[in-house]
Amino acid sequence: MPDVKANGITIAYEDTGPADAPPVLLIMGLAAQLTLWPQDFVDRIAAAGYRVIRHDNRDVGLSTHFRDAGVPDLNAMMDEIRAGRMPAVPYTLEDMAADAVGLLDALQVPKAHIVGGSLGGMIAQLVAAHHPDRVASLVPLFTTSGNRSLPPGDPDAMAALRTLPEDMSSVDSIVSHSVWLRRKIGTPGFPYDEEKLRAFLRMQVERDYDPTGPARQFAAAVVAQPRDPLVEKLDVPTLVVHGDRDPLFPIEHARHLAQIIPGAQLKVMDGMGHDLPPGHVPEMAAAMVAHFQAAQV
Repeated sequence: MPDVKANGITIAYEDTGPADAPPVLLIMGLAAQLTLWPQDFVDRIAAAGYRVIRHDNRDVGLSTHFRDAGVPDLNAMMDEIRAGRMPAVPYTLEDMAADAVGLLDALQVPKAHIVGGSLGGMIAQLVAAHHPDRVASLVPLFTTSGNRSLPPGDPDAMAALRTLPEDMSSVDSIVSHSVWLRRKIGTPGFPYDEEKLRAFLRMQVERDYDPTGPARQFAAAVVAQPRDPLVEKLDVPTLVVHGDRDPLFPIEHARHLAQIIPGAQLKVMDGMGHDLPPGHVPEMAAAMVAHFQAAQV
């Protein structure tokens, strides 16, 4: 897999579609490798005439990991925040946004449509806010502005997100835990092919598994300030995409984001949770392609 040196780290990426086509940069979320973007989703966007670039964020996949920074004590961090102090973290979401821009620089891409899912959607908002000249359009996907007044996620789903496999030395245990987590936060009632899902998740684990990386990413999200003051000033064509059954970020998060970003449109995916189920891919990809095309006019 190709990689580049950017923003002081190594970033692994994949590039699909014609090199001279309008670029689309996909930014994944917490603990998520670039391979979590469904291949059907990538192929549909590329087939519509786009160059699709996806990468491993720092601390996941084949990009640089920050193991020497240790594992943040999230409980101690929360105590610091409640006491009105800002805890130190290995890096910030702004650093991760700079990684994304650095990747575009390394690939000599002056401007791209930016799509970010979950934590990647937070990063995408920062790319648009701090580097608007690099953004052809913005798609925040099942994410949030971080506004503290918005409804919290489902307690069971949020707790599940913070759990670890029973045996982190066993691939089977890690895969089983991943299947369980998918059920907790994903689209309810979606008929997963259990065998196919397990094979995919095993591939993910064998490609990379580092439970300390997501803890550092999570720490960056915990200390991040609400992005409302930044996104309220955006002048970028924006399509907010969100499932109405998302247990981590209730639909109110999407409605709020679409309301405060000037001119933003909202696409609600009926029945979708906090994932990218195959049955929703065609509709979602079509909506994004239409958005990209409108932004280019």
